Amino acid sequence: QVQLVESGVGLVQPGGSLRLSCATSIRPFVISDMGWYRQAPGKQRELVVVISGGGSTNYADSVKGRFTISRDNAKNTMYLQMNTLNPEDTAVYYCTAKIKATLMTAFRDYWGQGTQVTVSS
Repeated sequence: QVQLVESGVGLVQPGGSLRLSCATSIRPFVISDMGWYRQAPGKQRELVVVISGGGSTNYADSVKGRFTISRDNAKNTMYLQMNTLNPEDTAVYYCTAKIKATLMTAFRDYWGQGTQVTVSS
């Protein structure tokens, strides 16, 4: 059973940096698009950034120039480097991936368990 495992829970001061990771628990057949979403208290979950299987990216305006997504296909791992963090970035961050687990299964969306990022002085 494929699972997405996140790491990088953190408390960071404004202006600081943090890197999140998201890895699959087992090696799936194919991983297509991957991405990060976040949900702040009292708000709806919102897109942070997505990266296609070919490496194309799409960032939310609020994080452009500060966050960088990358993926290591050999390790089935995705990263989110977050710089110049501010209190508005405080949220639970969720990774997601469109995965074809085996040759015989269809693509479906998988979600990580969520990781808390708190930006506070």
